[in-house]
Amino acid sequence: MTINSIKLQIIEELYKHKKITAVAEQLNLKQPTVTFHLKSLEKELGVKLFESRSGKILLTEAGDSLYHYAVKINALTKEAVRVVQEYDLGRGTLKIGASYVPATYLLPNILSEFAKRNSRISISLTVKTAPNIIKMLENHEIDLGVISSESIELSFLKSEPLCNDELVFFFSPNHLLAKYDLLSPDMLNGIPFILHGQESSTRSMTLKWFQSNNIILNTQMELDSLEATKQIVLCGESISVISRLAIHNELKQGLLTCRQIPQSTFRRFIYSAYNVDRKQSSLLDSFIDHLKILTKPAVGS
Repeated sequence: MTINSIKLQIIEELYKHKKITAVAEQLNLKQPTVTFHLKSLEKELGVKLFESRSGKILLTEAGDSLYHYAVKINALTKEAVRVVQEYDLGRGTLKIGASYVPATYLLPNILSEFAKRNSRISISLTVKTAPNIIKMLENHEIDLGVISSESIELSFLKSEPLCNDELVFFFSPNHLLAKYDLLSPDMLNGIPFILHGQESSTRSMTLKWFQSNNIILNTQMELDSLEATKQIVLCGESISVISRLAIHNELKQGLLTCRQIPQSTFRRFIYSAYNVDRKQSSLLDSFIDHLKILTKPAVGS
């Protein structure tokens, strides 16, 4: 038995919108057509997939299981169409996902240069935390991920380090820690600290470091924005952890200073990664080569 692809699209949209009217609008179908496909799908599978509750159409447990596969199948279908169309020389779409540091401080010039050389292609960039980018790769929502992370060991991913992404403590040049060339863990006891957002890999590394060194973390505030964190550190007594790449310009201008994290075992790199189940296209291969060439000088730095 095969399931019509439109029915899988309906499943995905119904999970998002929970309304027949919204699903019909998203897929450019008539409402009776959507209802027909839903009833037909239940009949084909012989199990209840949907239930009406408080004016919404919700997926049952069986429906949730089908949704899990529908998302992947729909993404693979779209990907297959795009990959085939990329054989029209010089055309195609490149969907990239990146975590905040490479998206902000590494990729802009690289993407701009690649777009100039390939004027007939379309590039999209999604910026999320590293775990979310990895999830998008797993679901075939993007072609390539560029993320800051510790070593990546996932069976569905092919990853390669592009450059070092050293984490450092940073603070104002007027901060009391600035007079020390080297820090020791006990110096951080009770210092007002800005912690990164809940889903940040930097946050998890920071918390591990404080715990492993038995240091009391004095969290002054939590921020999702690197730029907001930098601005607050610039004008206050707080410190935080950040990628050295993210403060490269401020260090050159003397606006900020940084120190190595003492007794740290973390080794973080910026990685390129793609799903091994994706059929490699000439467009993606070309961009990966471009990415390696422009980041190569930083490897091992």
